[in-house]
Amino acid sequence: MGAFEVQHQTREGLCETHGAFEDRGTVLPFGKREPKWAGCQQCNTIRQAEIEAADLAEQKRQRQRRMEQRLSQSGIPLRFRDRTIDNFVADTDAKRHALKIAAEFAESFDDHLHTGTTVVFSGKPGTGKSHLAIAAAMVVMKTNTALYLNALDLVRMVRDTWRRDSEMTESAVLTELSTVNLLVIDEIGMQYGTEGEQVILFDVLNRRYRDLMPTILLTNLGAKGMKEFLGERSFDRLREGGIWVAFDWESHRGLKKDEA
Repeated sequence: MGAFEVQHQTREGLCETHGAFEDRGTVLPFGKREPKWAGCQQCNTIRQAEIEAADLAEQKRQRQRRMEQRLSQSGIPLRFRDRTIDNFVADTDAKRHALKIAAEFAESFDDHLHTGTTVVFSGKPGTGKSHLAIAAAMVVMKTNTALYLNALDLVRMVRDTWRRDSEMTESAVLTELSTVNLLVIDEIGMQYGTEGEQVILFDVLNRRYRDLMPTILLTNLGAKGMKEFLGERSFDRLREGGIWVAFDWESHRGLKKDEA
């Protein structure tokens, strides 16, 4: 064997967790020329999986921070960051149904990442739509990325890129909006309803529909109003594999003025 060739050795090893195994050693052609033993392969596989999972989680956290820094008027407002699944008051069957939908969506979000589920919360102001949507987004943000913004700000974000001094291009904003793991769009229907707004919203919704990215939409409109506002093409995207939840109870804003 040549002086500069890597040598391999084996020996019997004993792992406290996995029992007996064949240990493999490598002798490099320089240094002390003592074998470097690999150890238990099953333990190594588990450690590597843990490292990769931690790296992926950190990448997602960094991406979340970058998006919140780069996109103006984005992210969950500080006032609403105390909204949780647990502190939503579900004192009727209809509210318990809405709570169940939000909780299951958040808890099984990885499944929804494969199907691109769209959830629509529809109802009067003050019925808890934003509470449950934000609570779900906060759960999702533990392991994935999420953005919460209202529809008017979304339209403004795109239009702001049309200025000559804009730091971001329209393509970059649309890419961010279409690739974030979960996008929550509030106040659908509170805009002017112009064709230009419809085009921008359709572009975002269509990109997310095409790429199977989950979306939560909040609106005061019913199904007919949503169809008229978004246009038939966007509304068809909602009906395909979507979940519509009607918040058809009276507002409790008299008790909590900042509830939505």
